[in-house]
Amino acid sequence: MSDSTTSIKTAVIGASGYSGSELLRLLIMHPQAELVCVTSREHAGKPLSEVFPRFAKTSADSDLKFIAPDIDAIVSTGAQCVFLALPHGVASEFAMPLVERGLRVIDLSADFRLRDPAVYEEFYGAAHPNPEVLPGAVYGLPEVHADAICDAKLVASPGCYPTSVLLPLIPLLKAGLIEPNSITVSSMSGASGAGKKVSTPLLFVEINESIRAYGAPKHRHLSEIEQELSSAAGETVRISFVPHLMPINAGIATTIFATPKPGADATSVGKVMNDAYQDSSFVRVLGEGGFPDTKNVVRTNFVDIGWVFDDRCGRLLLFSAEDNLGKGASSQAVQSFNLMFGLPESSGLKNI
Repeated sequence: MSDSTTSIKTAVIGASGYSGSELLRLLIMHPQAELVCVTSREHAGKPLSEVFPRFAKTSADSDLKFIAPDIDAIVSTGAQCVFLALPHGVASEFAMPLVERGLRVIDLSADFRLRDPAVYEEFYGAAHPNPEVLPGAVYGLPEVHADAICDAKLVASPGCYPTSVLLPLIPLLKAGLIEPNSITVSSMSGASGAGKKVSTPLLFVEINESIRAYGAPKHRHLSEIEQELSSAAGETVRISFVPHLMPINAGIATTIFATPKPGADATSVGKVMNDAYQDSSFVRVLGEGGFPDTKNVVRTNFVDIGWVFDDRCGRLLLFSAEDNLGKGASSQAVQSFNLMFGLPESSGLKNI
C-alpha cells in the first residue's frame, strides 16, 4: 500500500464537462492526488479558477492552466494516471497511446466497457476503433472486480445506469435466487446525465415540472448491463430497460422487477446482500422494506439498496439510488484510482 504522503501525479483529459468538473473537484481534495495536467480545447491557456470559480483558492491546483489535448504534452507533465472524461469514440484516441507510454488510464466513456466489438457496433453505431484492446481492459466496478482493477493498466469505468442496476442484481444472480430472464428495470436520472451540451430537449423549460421516458427499448447502457449480468448468471441474460429523465440536477433512482426462484425469500435475499456488501465501503444495504432516496446519495460515492417481496404477483422488487455524477461516474473512477495505486479504497471519498 502506498504511503499516506505519496503524491500521485494525475491528469484529466476533457475536464470541462459535468463529469470532468466533478472529477476535478474530487482530485483537488484528494490527499494523495497531485493534479499536473488538465485539458480542454475550448479553455486552453485559462487557469482552472477562471473556468470554474468554485475552485479559486481551494488549493495550489486551482492555478493550473488548461492545455490542448496532446499525447506528448500530457506525458511531459509526468502524469502517472490519466482520467479520460471524453465522449465515446474520442477516448480511444488517447487511451492506448498513453498506456503504451507507461501511464495508467481510467476511461469514463463507453469505449472499453464492452468485450465484444460487435456489441459495441450494434449499440454505438460504429465499428470499435481498437477492438484488439478490449480483452485487456478491466470493467471498473470495484465491488465486483477489485482485484483486477488493482493490477489494471486500462480501467473502463461503468456507466451511471449500469452501476445502479448491477450492484443489486449481481449477488442474487450469482447465488441463483432470481430467474435471469425475468428482469425488467425502470430508472430515473437527473438532467446532468445527458452531458453538457446545448439541446432543445434538455433546456430548463423542457425538463422542469416534467418526467419522460427516453432511449427505449435499446439504450446504449443496456449493452454493458447485459454483459455483466450474463457473466454473473453464467448464461445469456436479456432484460427490458427504460430510463427516464427527472427535473433534478443529479441522482439516479432505479427500480428492478424480477421473479424469485423457488425457495428464495426475504431471509435468503437479505443474507446474500449482506454477505456481498458487508465489507463494502460504499454500498449501504437498507434491507427489506428499505426505499433509497436520492437526497441521501447525491454528492457522495454511496449506493443505497433496498427491496420488498410482492407476494401477490410473485415478484421481487429491488431499489437503488446513487449520484449519476458520483458513483455513476467520477467518484467511482476515483475509487478505482485508489485501488490501482494501493491507497485505501475510500481515500478522498468519504468527506465529499
